[in-house]
Amino acid sequence: MVFRYSSVVPAPRDEVFDWHTRPGALARLAPPWHPVRPLTETGSLRDGTAVLGLPGGVRWVAAHLPERYDPPRRFADRLVSRPLAPLLSWTHVHDFAVEADDATLVTDRIATTLPNTLLRPMFVYRHAQLADDLAAGARARAWHDTPVTVAVTGASGLVGRNLCALLTTGGHRVIRLVRRTAHGRDERRWDPGAPAADLLDGVDAVVHLAGEPLFGRFTEAHRAALRDSRVGPTRALAEVAAGAADGPRVFVTASAIGYYGPTRGDEVLTEDSPRGDGFLADLVADWESAARPSAEAGLRCVQVRTGIVQTPAGGVLGLQYPLFAAGLGGRIGDGRQWLSWIGVDDLADVYVRAVLDGGLAGPVNAVAPNPVRGAEHARVLAATLRRPAPLPVPAFGPALLLGRQGAEEVALADQRVAPERLRSAGHTFRYPRLDGALAHLFGRHRPA
Repeated sequence: MVFRYSSVVPAPRDEVFDWHTRPGALARLAPPWHPVRPLTETGSLRDGTAVLGLPGGVRWVAAHLPERYDPPRRFADRLVSRPLAPLLSWTHVHDFAVEADDATLVTDRIATTLPNTLLRPMFVYRHAQLADDLAAGARARAWHDTPVTVAVTGASGLVGRNLCALLTTGGHRVIRLVRRTAHGRDERRWDPGAPAADLLDGVDAVVHLAGEPLFGRFTEAHRAALRDSRVGPTRALAEVAAGAADGPRVFVTASAIGYYGPTRGDEVLTEDSPRGDGFLADLVADWESAARPSAEAGLRCVQVRTGIVQTPAGGVLGLQYPLFAAGLGGRIGDGRQWLSWIGVDDLADVYVRAVLDGGLAGPVNAVAPNPVRGAEHARVLAATLRRPAPLPVPAFGPALLLGRQGAEEVALADQRVAPERLRSAGHTFRYPRLDGALAHLFGRHRPA
């Protein structure tokens, strides 16, 4: 059987083909609902090899076929790894045809024994992702039209993986700051408690994402881990950035809408709104203040106050997805609380803008412009997955996982946050509405 999927991408053919040759392309095209993760990207579309990790330690090894390599018209790959290859045929031909000067007909043809019903959502997602990333790259070049070198902490995390791949497919260089032994020229080892003075030499910008995951019972130990992994390391890294002779001019840090406190109701919260109450509000305020050494040294500093990130690959949606897919989902609590969300790719776009746009500084609310109430989020997610959502989760449910304080400040937080600074800057959101964001994230055709 040969599966075929085509779409027209509004970009010149050479640009579309070249995008596929850059590091990060495989990661950007990997559907987030699949339990598959790129392990090794190919070094050459002509005759290289790419490796994907599947559950249970199984590896999908795809060898590119030199006899079908014809840039910028075509490249192809074939599944060659055992035990999969003897059981599953897979030959994938990628074709690129000129549709117009600024448009390319992209066609994927796969000879495989897998059914079309499994393949169609994957390629709906891939084609939309390709078009969206190319459009995002064009917008980014309007802010800064030459490649930059960006040092990233937390590069292996959910946000970091997406951001690094978006940067490298955009032609930029990423240096991953890792706590293990560094491998290769694009990694540097850093000690969060005492980073080396030359850590950021030759770097144009820093994106600091590292920190203890928020989810967990809000015990004294967990609260201490959240604070200790954010405030001190941010200050130490900011001091290194401030003192680097040939170092960054931009210092971007992760932050959170927890700054506004958990019980703001219908109040529309902008970056100028006062800080709220609670543990997270205090933590975020100290976290943002820890970057002050960079600002005092004249670096442009941006704090990305992130909302509830939408991706089935992790976070809140990653926990909800299996339940909703099984028809066992429902709203949390009474469903009246405001949920200020953002798609994972829109969040990556905000970080790219923070790095490249010299007019952006200070706190920036990284949320979509159309927040929803909890009950609406549950309804849209169920409709996207074509499942019922009959089982509301009582308010005490999140407390069993997060503790009372964690439930109040995370799962049941009522925050109506507006991306005012992005709106004022004329920012383009890929997915300003939840139905479109979730449709894309699960490989559905986006609603008109």
